Amino acid sequence: MNYLWAGMMLVAIVYGAVHGTIPEVTQAALDSSKEAVTLCITMLGILSFWMGLMQVASASGLIERMTRGIRPVLQWLFPRIPKGHPAMEQIAVNCIANILGLGWAATPAGLKAMEELKNLEEERRAAGGMSGNLPAVPKGVASDEMCVFLILNISSLQLIPMNVVAYRSQYGSVNPTAIVGPAILATAVSTLAGVIFCKVMDGKRRA
Repeated sequence: MNYLWAGMMLVAIVYGAVHGTIPEVTQAALDSSKEAVTLCITMLGILSFWMGLMQVASASGLIERMTRGIRPVLQWLFPRIPKGHPAMEQIAVNCIANILGLGWAATPAGLKAMEELKNLEEERRAAGGMSGNLPAVPKGVASDEMCVFLILNISSLQLIPMNVVAYRSQYGSVNPTAIVGPAILATAVSTLAGVIFCKVMDGKRRA
């Protein structure tokens, strides 16, 4: 990724030098830097507000109740994860954060969930190489649970698309929250499509 960004900047500089537009390239770089700092300050305030609300919700037990509420759905989506396994808790926290539009807050839980799923697969291999009635995947290969979790993260249903609202507000949108309705609809459809795909593929593997 670093090479990609470095290559893009180098191409821009070379193109500007060839066409005699180096002053414009320099001005664009300075303007973009200023805009990036302004955007970061805006996002910092919004994220601080929502992270604070998440802490209040966690301290009040709301997050725990929400986790219990979606656990039956997660158990249906991940039937081969044993009840009470740490991976299920991390997946639940990640999903709740994504639903609330706190994608950045969901990242630590997502990474921890992947780590726990990896440990679960290692336990399966050590126990005889079976996952229910299916063979455990070889080392270095993503398990079914990892793939399902990744699809859920990509398609993630969002009730409050906080990042998009913040971007729209920063760039002068008259009604930044107008995106909420379409975002809920779009993410609901994508999540439903992801769940259907996962279940169809799981059924084919079992057949």
